[in-house]
Amino acid sequence: MNQKYYYVYILTNKRYGTLYTGFTNDLQRRMIEHREEIFEGFTKKYGLKQLVYYERHEDILEGQKRERNIKEWKRLWKIEMIEKSNPHWFDLYDSFVKSIN
Repeated sequence: MNQKYYYVYILTNKRYGTLYTGFTNDLQRRMIEHREEIFEGFTKKYGLKQLVYYERHEDILEGQKRERNIKEWKRLWKIEMIEKSNPHWFDLYDSFVKSIN
């Protein structure tokens, strides 16, 4: 049986730009949806296509709880978390795809 993972992620449109926190069971598919602007909404409105942070969870409830917690955080806390793991705000999508293939 293949292990199922869940992802909490943060998107932006530029360094220190608008932030969006999301949750998914398929980060690669979800990023394609964001980048192709498949759905109307916040990420399409603000052009949020750069993956600047993500974390993997094995438990769906743990992942959902983490997403809700991060969404309640102050903006500064989110920026500090991003910069701790990704100080240059690189788009992590390509490296993520390579890591799962």
